Amino acid sequence: MPQAWLWWCLSHLTVAALGTWLLRRYALHRRLLDHPGERRSHVVATPRGGGMAIVVALLSGCVAAGVFWPAAGPILAWFAAGLVLVAGVGWWDDHRPLSARLRFAIHLLASVMLGWLVSHHTGNLWDGVLTAMASVVLINVWNFMDGINGLASSQAALAALAFAAVVPGAWAGPGLAVAAACLGFLPFNFPRARIFLGDGGSGALGYVLAALLALTVASGQVSWWISWLPLTAFLVDAGFTLLSRMLAGQRWWEPHAQHLYQRLARRLETHVPVTGIYFAFSVAAVCLYVLVRHDATWLQVSGALVWGLGSTAIWFFLRDGLRNS
Repeated sequence: MPQAWLWWCLSHLTVAALGTWLLRRYALHRRLLDHPGERRSHVVATPRGGGMAIVVALLSGCVAAGVFWPAAGPILAWFAAGLVLVAGVGWWDDHRPLSARLRFAIHLLASVMLGWLVSHHTGNLWDGVLTAMASVVLINVWNFMDGINGLASSQAALAALAFAAVVPGAWAGPGLAVAAACLGFLPFNFPRARIFLGDGGSGALGYVLAALLALTVASGQVSWWISWLPLTAFLVDAGFTLLSRMLAGQRWWEPHAQHLYQRLARRLETHVPVTGIYFAFSVAAVCLYVLVRHDATWLQVSGALVWGLGSTAIWFFLRDGLRNS
């Protein structure tokens, strides 16, 4: 079994790495470039769309898993259909900008499909509702937070490993696949960005992480109370930045550079330490997630509440210190 897992991970890593290399050549040929600007954190024009290599790797994994485990075929096909919708609308938007309403409608459709899949197999309507909500949120959060080198892909890889660590046996396969695919892309994006994820890649990662989150709950290993802990860094930064912009009467749906990670990058004048800080914070969140998952419900709720409040306090403290950045 360990050798099988090694080949499983290596195949996803290789497909993602090769695909990213090819997509970079394609993006340069088609002039699919993100140019520097006041709403961006990079200083040179950079190709976009590399995250589609992660999508291709994961879809290839779905096909392979369906061949070896035919009984899982319908589940994999339904999941893959949602992934194609999210990645497809993002890929289209990377080529020719689409309206926010159309993108959101596609995201909502894919999320409802994922929620139905979960509720159908768990027999619990609330599992499906919470999964659909998580999918909509994470698709957009990963899009918002994909703004500096290595951040979105490293956070996705770490969260995927956390989800894989708490489920039994073959249930770990999807999480390992996501982590390996992200690691295949990461050298092209960190420490120097030679290509960006693009809307297709970032949205797809959010959708996939929602599916992994639901998988851990469906396996009976984790409760909804703590399921979000590995995602804390992104949820807190994206959530409170969005709330701040809404309260200030700003056009919150438009691109901006007001997230905490963007302010930190401007203050430090480099992306690498910021990505490292977020990674270290998320490692601590993952440790808490793993340690409390079998505790009594009241302990899980208490731990999640304390962690959430502490994370919020840190965000406001740093935000105030970086207000002019």
